[in-house]
Amino acid sequence: MELSVVVPVFNEGDALPHLIASIQTVLDDLDLESEVILCDDGSTDDGPTIMDRAAELDSRIRVLHFRRNFGQTAALDAGFKHARGEFVVAMDADLQNDPSDIPTMLDKAREGFDVVKGWRRQRKDNWLTRTLPSRVANWIIGWVTGLKLRDYGCTLTVYRKEVLGEINLYGEMHRFIPVYADSVGARIVELPVQHHKRSYGTSKYNLTRTVRVLFDLMTVRFLLVYNTKPLYFFGKFAVLALLSGFGCWIWTIVKRVAWEEPLFTDPFFSFGGVLVIVGIQLLLLGLLAELTVRTYFESQGKSSWILRAPNPSTSEPPDPTTGS
Repeated sequence: MELSVVVPVFNEGDALPHLIASIQTVLDDLDLESEVILCDDGSTDDGPTIMDRAAELDSRIRVLHFRRNFGQTAALDAGFKHARGEFVVAMDADLQNDPSDIPTMLDKAREGFDVVKGWRRQRKDNWLTRTLPSRVANWIIGWVTGLKLRDYGCTLTVYRKEVLGEINLYGEMHRFIPVYADSVGARIVELPVQHHKRSYGTSKYNLTRTVRVLFDLMTVRFLLVYNTKPLYFFGKFAVLALLSGFGCWIWTIVKRVAWEEPLFTDPFFSFGGVLVIVGIQLLLLGLLAELTVRTYFESQGKSSWILRAPNPSTSEPPDPTTGS
């Protein structure tokens, strides 16, 4: 199968008939083996019934029903894990993303790109409450991660399936998938896409989500840099605390020798002792984190590296007896 379209859905019953019809039209024109995965994120409207009816009428449509609302990230993660296509398209269900952009993005992915990220160049959202916070978040994410994209918040994206295989999503981390992909050497490109005003339902976004994104960004940064070497993180602060503690002790000794001030009752002596203890604890914490990381990778059978999909012509190692 070449293409999977993953759509997280939460209370979008009014938009669903139009969305499904649009996706079906695009897939019919593409004329390739494909599927549509509708992830029902605990909808309480008539959306689940509409999705089930569509699946009965079209064998390409599959529906995943959550027992309750787990959020957009969880819905996308479930869809990605059930997708069978070589390429996976993620898009919103509110009709602000346009399925007609899929063929162009798919052609770009076939050029060798692992992630084709949609860029809503002409957004149709409220500038103050949606567009401005999004631009600020895009700048912050690019500055922190080093991957500068114009529109991290656009769900419409084409992924090569192999890139998604090693990624588990939590919180609001679906918008950071390109960052994870970039960390393992994926080729990423942005492509301008259409964006429409919401015609059905109400937006599920608010400014509090921006705050949650910033917290998730801290987690992503830590995982990207210290995922396999947490001692490097704790070690920096441990060395700083130890050096500061020893410095306090040296200063206490200098004061004792030069001015005959008391040694053990000096505040610098006590403060230095606290810093040395904190430094030792940080070192021990880093070592425990190293043990935890190694236990995780070994117990899960995971490696700290990821290979590209093998080329059939080069996947077999050479025969040492023949030199070929």
